[in-house]
Amino acid sequence: MAAPMSWRRLVYSVYTPGFAGVFSRISDRFFRARDRRKGSSVLLLAPLLAEAEPAPHCVFRSPGAAGAQGADGLHAHFQWMAEHTPAFRVPGTHIHMLSSPSQFYQTIKSRIKTAKRRVVMASLYLGTGPLEQELVDCVEEALVRSQDQGDGPALKVSILLDYMRGSRGQLNSRTMLLPLLQRYASQMRVSLYHTPDLRGLLRRLIPQRFNETIGVQHIKVYLFDDSVIISGANLSESYFTNRQDRYVLLENCSEVADFFSSLVGAVGDVSLQLQPDDSVSMLEGRVHPYNGSRKEYSASAREHIMEVMKPLGIRMDEQVTQRLLTKGGRDATVFLTSGYFNLTRAYMRLVLGAEADYRILTASPEVNGFYGAKGVAGAIPAAYVHIARQFYSKVCGLGQQERVHLYEYHRPQWTFHAKGLWFHLRGQDHPCLTLIGSPNFGYRSVHRDLEAQIAIVTENQELQAQLQEEQEMLYQRSTEVSASTFQRPDRFVKLWVKLVTPIIKNFF
Repeated sequence: MAAPMSWRRLVYSVYTPGFAGVFSRISDRFFRARDRRKGSSVLLLAPLLAEAEPAPHCVFRSPGAAGAQGADGLHAHFQWMAEHTPAFRVPGTHIHMLSSPSQFYQTIKSRIKTAKRRVVMASLYLGTGPLEQELVDCVEEALVRSQDQGDGPALKVSILLDYMRGSRGQLNSRTMLLPLLQRYASQMRVSLYHTPDLRGLLRRLIPQRFNETIGVQHIKVYLFDDSVIISGANLSESYFTNRQDRYVLLENCSEVADFFSSLVGAVGDVSLQLQPDDSVSMLEGRVHPYNGSRKEYSASAREHIMEVMKPLGIRMDEQVTQRLLTKGGRDATVFLTSGYFNLTRAYMRLVLGAEADYRILTASPEVNGFYGAKGVAGAIPAAYVHIARQFYSKVCGLGQQERVHLYEYHRPQWTFHAKGLWFHLRGQDHPCLTLIGSPNFGYRSVHRDLEAQIAIVTENQELQAQLQEEQEMLYQRSTEVSASTFQRPDRFVKLWVKLVTPIIKNFF
């Protein structure tokens, strides 16, 4: 019985920024037109077929592998995914859904401590508090142990972060990692991805807190020898304590781990390299992302990343996700969640035109990560309320209230960052497919940021039960949205927030 899994997409900078200005609708149309001319985001969506029993060797791009269940089986229903993406077989018993920030944190620490060959971590940033320092200390302990043993290859540590987010403030991700880099230079690599779109005058004018809106390294992959965690969570205290996300652990999956190690390594090769003196430089022969030609950098980086992907025959487009959103058919149910409810126009159109029932979960204003922020950022939760109200109005206007339901997540002293979906085919009590990873299904996620996501497809009953438990855990803390929800005083949206919402949709 299979648990296919699928890797989703690496977005490689395709957006060329122009003036956002104050003319929100002009900017909205401008950005969308520019992105269409540039082509769609790079999409990496690779199904991994996981068996309940010990499985055969990993197979790349093998649609026939899905036929192991017979023409009428679950694999036949999702076989089209393997036609677009690489496919692997791994045991379903090697897949574990983690449920909480603390479990995510403790799992990362324990895996670092036992890693013997490699630790590869890709995240938006590394925080600067005590919990993050404890994580850095675990890495150092592993490096020391590796040197002391001296009877095999030394442990290699590779960390990929976003340049802007990782460099913010005097105490930042770079300063947290510099001591390790200085002491273990031969075993340690820290790469800082810098979007080629932030350059020139734009780079000088945009404040630190907002420069990452142009595009960031947003992949969340944590790899330890032959095990991998895919998540939407960053390496930061709130993600270890009271910021709800999603996390999946793939144990003893060497081919999957090798693939992600190569992928993160390729992105790292076209990123700035942190030096022991806190300077940064490009690898020899690589084009600089903002001092060099944007066209040359993009072509060079795309070619290098494609060296990892070309053997897999991947089609780079969000069309796979779009097709999945409409694949369910009548009586199927899709549970979709995002910390920031901001579906692209294409995704929204597909949801509204689909036959399947949709249960969409998003953050209530008080658990939005921007709630209580100073300045313009503090208006972002209200902007998402406005977006949700517009979507709900479309649902009602089309008479789809019985098919499309919107929910808000509530949890005192917590924030909500979970994203992905659970797919129930007709007559199934448990989900047979889930998408899990870093994308938010929004415009920026599709068109600007580097993202990674997997799809797990399974007939393994134990794994289906894990997916069901995870889904219920999130939805049990929610309330359904109705017309009266938007009449409440705490859902009032000021006029100026409504006017700038189209810009916020593109940048947050």
